[in-house]
Amino acid sequence: MNPLQAENLAQDPRVAEAKRLLRAALLDHQQPLTGIRPPRADRKTSYEQSLKRLEEIRGNPLYFPYLGSGFGRGPLVELADGSVKYDFITGIGVHFLGHSHPDLLEAGVDAALQNTVMQGNLQQNRDGLELIDSLLQGANHLGGRFAHGILCSSGAMANENALKIALQKRHPAARILAFNHGFAGRTLALSQITDKPAYREGLPSTIAVDYVPFFNPEKPEESARAAREILRGHLRSHPGVHAGMFFEFIQGEAGGYAAGNAEFFRGLMEELKAAGIPVIADEIQTLGRTGELFAFQYFGLGDFVDVVTLGKMTQACAALYTAEMRPKPGLISQTYTASTSAIRAGLHVIKTLLHQGYLGPEGRIARVSKRLRDGLIDLERRHPEWVRGPFGLGAMIAFTPFDGSADRVTALSKTLFEMGVIAFTAGSNPARLRFLPPVGAMENTDIDVVLEILENALERCSEGKG
Repeated sequence: MNPLQAENLAQDPRVAEAKRLLRAALLDHQQPLTGIRPPRADRKTSYEQSLKRLEEIRGNPLYFPYLGSGFGRGPLVELADGSVKYDFITGIGVHFLGHSHPDLLEAGVDAALQNTVMQGNLQQNRDGLELIDSLLQGANHLGGRFAHGILCSSGAMANENALKIALQKRHPAARILAFNHGFAGRTLALSQITDKPAYREGLPSTIAVDYVPFFNPEKPEESARAAREILRGHLRSHPGVHAGMFFEFIQGEAGGYAAGNAEFFRGLMEELKAAGIPVIADEIQTLGRTGELFAFQYFGLGDFVDVVTLGKMTQACAALYTAEMRPKPGLISQTYTASTSAIRAGLHVIKTLLHQGYLGPEGRIARVSKRLRDGLIDLERRHPEWVRGPFGLGAMIAFTPFDGSADRVTALSKTLFEMGVIAFTAGSNPARLRFLPPVGAMENTDIDVVLEILENALERCSEGKG
């Protein structure tokens, strides 16, 4: 076949040379970023003014005084005040390959050569097809049954699409099942499913939700029996009116990185299947962090899942669903699916995960997880009054500092920020500090440096100096 003009442009030697020069320039300017740096005095006033203006525009204060320069080097990110910090929360899981990755620079150049900034319902380019097809193949690798999928621009939109697919499939059923302490999003509908009342304060009730208790690792068999019995109770109380159940395999925002096990999830899914209720796997945060591409694959649950949502590290988000769940035309159509740059970045991330040794019990994810977890275990051994944990699974890691009170965990996170490490809180009663490290950009030395800073921050906060 004769090449298309788009293909001629992509293969133009000037484009290849431009990519080479940009990559070389990026790598050269990354060289000085070798570790944590304090803010620059000459940037202090302008930085504070910018932060103040941003807070005025938002109408609420920022959690961290963070305004990025748009540049970094792997796990290190540069702020607009000239400071450099270790980013161990990665935008709550977005920068899986770290900051300013040279391969993502090239993906961005490829995206910039295309004429569509945002792809969508009427105009999806070939790379959009390639991404959704790659996601389907990855999801079906270990027993998944997914036939269809649609890209979207946010994790919340992916979960909204999943919710609508389930509601339409089970119409007129209009109730949803979810876990206590689960998080599905903050839209008008998803805030009802998220088990955090503060996120729906002042909002009208849009959908009825019945909650099921999550797994308790201290009482695995007992908690599994209790969850199944409560699920059966909901099904008896509201026969035939549940449209689906949302599953977070590792509870994030609200649950503090509590992880279940395969037996617990399988038992509930068997009950749901017997009742004809769809299983929705929310993998917005778990994608690519458990040692398999999807957490449902890690737990061996591919036969049960009807809809799976994903996002964060892939930049472009998506909902994948089985042939039986295919919606009617128009239900999940949208103007924008994602930007071309997000789609190109997502393609690179998925190919990296699948083909560069990240997955499996000996993969990079498992090795990074072990190094960081071992460090936290050692901290708990030496300072049991400071640390309990770790919790979570794979590259979703959390621990309970001190007494787990929200005030003390928040104080620790802000002390860490001042000392050059970005982490974030999760859960309540107890509250925890969580890490979503940039697995694709870390060395053991980076983990060791962060653990040392964490110990110093814990000591400072234990003395009331945080």
